[in-house]
Amino acid sequence: MRVDPRRWSCLGMIAAGIALGASTGAEGALPSGMIEVLGGIYEPFYRTPGEQPVAVDPFALDTTPVTNAMFLTFVEQDPKWRRSSVSRLFADEPYLSDWASDLELGPVAEPDQPVTFVSWFAALAYCRSLGERLPTEAEWELAAAPPGEDPAAREETTRRILAFYGRPRTRLPHVGSTPPNALGLRDLHGVIWEWVEDFNAGLVSSDSRRQGDREAELFCGGAAAAVGDPSDYATFMRFSFRGSLEATHTLHHLGFRCARSLP
Repeated sequence: MRVDPRRWSCLGMIAAGIALGASTGAEGALPSGMIEVLGGIYEPFYRTPGEQPVAVDPFALDTTPVTNAMFLTFVEQDPKWRRSSVSRLFADEPYLSDWASDLELGPVAEPDQPVTFVSWFAALAYCRSLGERLPTEAEWELAAAPPGEDPAAREETTRRILAFYGRPRTRLPHVGSTPPNALGLRDLHGVIWEWVEDFNAGLVSSDSRRQGDREAELFCGGAAAAVGDPSDYATFMRFSFRGSLEATHTLHHLGFRCARSLP
């Protein structure tokens, strides 16, 4: 279930069946708990020759990651996403494994902590149940490093990311534990990893003998020549992590937040 761009439409058809009839970009008033991002030009961290910057339209993004309490409400309303019922086609064995049971969070999954151990399919289904969607990689990255951000703030963000990478598996903090960035968004860095809609679209499964194979460049040491800033270890790790994922994966530090298209 690796998200190869050549298979994206197929995976999208499967995902559409998760929440049939749900809107992925409903118009209307901005829901509580979301912040409008004006969009702009996103310079991809990893670019193949000839690849152009990405124009990002205005969108809305959750201020903080989805919590255990919020996801509990979702599985109460949609039993097929409960831990004992979910299909292994849509989530692997550790799905919601930190919860005490299907409908009980328990001592290690507090209501205000980010929900983790959720697959890409489960995250997508949750967002679609609200008439929303997962953010694209370009949207997430643009929101996480807004243009014009204070250099001192960016330096602090990098410090927080590197500390997160070096921290052993620990109890997750409550959402909103980090200072807001220039847009008012919290916890984009240093708390959990987050699913994006096209998490693996940048890596193409192809014959490794092909010239310009993007995946070979990324994992065989050639990536530094194709990134905007070869010294940006924090971002390189984030992109490498996304590239290692499959849509059914459920991990301790992997959660999500939702986005909404704006008219």
